Amino acid sequence: MRKMMKKLAKYMMAALIVLSQSACSDWLELIPPGGLIREEFWKTKADVEAVLMAGYSTFSTMDRNMFLYGELRGDMLEGSSNQPWNEQLIMENNIYPDNGFTNWNNFYKVIDYCNEVIVNAPKVQEIDNTFTDYQMQGLVAEAYFLRSLAYFYLVRIYKDVPLVLEPTETDDADFYVKKETEENVLNQIVADLEANRTFAPSESFKTIAENKGRASKASFDALLADIALWRFDYNNVIKYVQQIEVTQKFVLLPGGRWFELFFPGNSLEGIFEFQFDGNLNQRNGTYGLTNRISNQYKPSQKAIEMLGFEFASEIVRGEEASIKKYGEDDFIIWKYVGQAPDGQTVRSGSEQYSCNWVVYRYADVLLMKAEALSQLGRYNEAQSIITEIRDRAGVGPLAIANSNVAYEDAILQERALEFSFEGKRWFDLLRMGRRNNYARKDKLIEIIVSNVPSTQKRILATKLTNPQGWYLPIFETEIERNKELVQNPYYDF
Repeated sequence: MRKMMKKLAKYMMAALIVLSQSACSDWLELIPPGGLIREEFWKTKADVEAVLMAGYSTFSTMDRNMFLYGELRGDMLEGSSNQPWNEQLIMENNIYPDNGFTNWNNFYKVIDYCNEVIVNAPKVQEIDNTFTDYQMQGLVAEAYFLRSLAYFYLVRIYKDVPLVLEPTETDDADFYVKKETEENVLNQIVADLEANRTFAPSESFKTIAENKGRASKASFDALLADIALWRFDYNNVIKYVQQIEVTQKFVLLPGGRWFELFFPGNSLEGIFEFQFDGNLNQRNGTYGLTNRISNQYKPSQKAIEMLGFEFASEIVRGEEASIKKYGEDDFIIWKYVGQAPDGQTVRSGSEQYSCNWVVYRYADVLLMKAEALSQLGRYNEAQSIITEIRDRAGVGPLAIANSNVAYEDAILQERALEFSFEGKRWFDLLRMGRRNNYARKDKLIEIIVSNVPSTQKRILATKLTNPQGWYLPIFETEIERNKELVQNPYYDF
């Protein structure tokens, strides 16, 4: 009964989530009526859309963590004086299963909302005569996208994870689910995405916020390309990116407009973004993470050297665009704080919390394609893409030796510059470390230990020769709750 009460309460809570934490616009303000039990819910297409919006909303509240998952263990970020202790331990790779940062609970909340939509939308269509096949299939496709994105994060963070494909609606639900292999999870989400891509919207909503903030066909293709690159399936990376290119709906913003990616957001370059509007009390987590007063995180010395004027000729994405210098060794991350790429105009009022979280943009998928091309030995084509990205940034072409490793390093560098602090660096590095049977494992370990105290470097470098240590442990509460779960081997003390 306790589980059922929790489930019934979820429908009431969805109203609060969507109103107080979700992204902006009317399309995210559809809410389940408070106080309804399951038998009174799932009657109309509005009920289906309300639960889907709760899934979007819950995912959007994870923007702070998505930033940290992609940056905390990399080499572009440093903790400042107010860095939370549990996050400092992660950054130093002093990681144990009792660290609350390792809790995957919110990902599975998103997954459960999506499972609810996938299972119940066809049942609602039998009741609601106005709920067309087109509408139903579109909403279900969006649910598959969000669920797949959540699982892609999970396997990159934890490797093997429980694969839950049914909603936890009743006491008969299986609450004790074993871990599934990374390969099987990826097979499942690729199959889901490919089966439902046809039904995904094609940027056909009324507002730009909906077109950028809801899963379009291009969003499906970007996620499929990302998964294919993670699996080193280079031909499919190229195929999925070409499906985005052929639409001609996305462009690289000119250098003078590059900062529009972050203010006001929803630019012509954006493919999929979690939406925020401080005017509606829909506050992001990145402003509080990166502004000067918070003193939680700042650019690392490596990031300063890469992006600073004294070290590089970056005009668009360097100092005063990605980072801001106030004085000697006094820098902040500017993308989520500034209103212009001038290092001076700071977001004010409600705008402080209105910066979207960009999951995919056109430059990202183009560099995915360049990486795939280079790994297939198609160096001239890869070089052309890199040059296009660099031209936009106001810097000249690179001379790159015709080798897979040389191009891998050049593209990693380019991605670090272009997507600094966008939650991608750690996953890029992890991909490098895994490629070709861990051929460059030592390079990844060198980067991981760069942020830890010198007294710990040697010990940690030895420990991380085991690639299982590149993933996070399962939070101890989950192990205690689910008798079928087995701790990730590296942390099974």
